[in-house]
Amino acid sequence: MSVAAMYPGTFDPITLGHEDLVRRASRLFDRIVVAVAANPSKAPMFSLEERVALAKKVLKSFDNVEVTGYDGLTVDFAQKHDLQVIVRGLRAISDFEYEFQLANMNRHLTDDVETAFLTPTEKYTYISASLVREIAAMGGDVTEFVSPEVKAALRRRVKKKKK
Repeated sequence: MSVAAMYPGTFDPITLGHEDLVRRASRLFDRIVVAVAANPSKAPMFSLEERVALAKKVLKSFDNVEVTGYDGLTVDFAQKHDLQVIVRGLRAISDFEYEFQLANMNRHLTDDVETAFLTPTEKYTYISASLVREIAAMGGDVTEFVSPEVKAALRRRVKKKKK
């Protein structure tokens, strides 16, 4: 039986922590869809198209991973694309309460989709996209947190905002 999963998120921007979770999930599931959420309520730094393009560049080496944008309910996307599992990352205990509520709500909406929690490699537990954006905006070095492609995109965006 082939099991397909989705890894949803805003990915604004995609970090090495995200990439680590994709690597782990790609070993567990036959197919992974990295689903980049439109989520305009978060006022992302990068447009949906830019976030999808960056994720595609960063994840191109994974044969069983595809990247696409989406809006709407995550469980609706999963059902529409025959994805049986939603993969979520837990960095710290503080993530657990929100993720637990989200998993229970998704289960309430449909029992056709399960949620699987993965923890990142220890060196990525403190990385978050919001911290990476903040460091980049203040001129800090984000080399340890993102791929070279994402680092370059952050530099361009910060430079553009300062003009």
